[in-house]
Amino acid sequence: MEILVFLKGLVIGFSIAAPVGPIGVLVIKRTLSQGRIYGIVSGVGAASADAVYGLIAGLGLTFITKFFIEHQFWFHLAGGTFLCYLGIKIAISKASENPAQVQGQNLFGDYASVFFLTLTNPMTILSFVGIFSGLGLSQANEGSVVTLVLGVFIGSGIWWLILCFVVGLFKESLKKQTLIWINRLSGLIIFLFGIYSFWGLLH
Repeated sequence: MEILVFLKGLVIGFSIAAPVGPIGVLVIKRTLSQGRIYGIVSGVGAASADAVYGLIAGLGLTFITKFFIEHQFWFHLAGGTFLCYLGIKIAISKASENPAQVQGQNLFGDYASVFFLTLTNPMTILSFVGIFSGLGLSQANEGSVVTLVLGVFIGSGIWWLILCFVVGLFKESLKKQTLIWINRLSGLIIFLFGIYSFWGLLH
């Protein structure tokens, strides 16, 4: 029985992570410009945030869900502001043909930034609540919830591993000038996601 719960979590985590939004663009950019390890760590940040939201939805913690929904204006504002800042920073950053040297502090920053960005999207928790309710997984016993959330985390992580591996295959064939334009384009896309987030606040 628990294996079925785990597999459901695996599918849910993979499905939630797969659509390419600002997080996907950011992970792709970091994989191309800094190397696979940076992209993977960023992906783990997103998977961790998905697991947190999955845990909230799985335990039926409606008061936390209500908090995120009631304060979604401020979450959108914070997320949009950070996306705009990140987009500008990426667009004007210098490109290198060699992956950056792996440093613990940089890796933690990459992890934390994606974790924060994923958490600032309250619609994610609504997705989990809807999926869990539809599959009859909401308010399950604690053991099943842990198994489910583990599946969500691993499922999401599998998507990011696949994405980083595939994108990393193109890294060797890219020249510095190409990486510069990738920085500019990905920065612009992330910035536009930030503007779109602000636009959503007006509606």
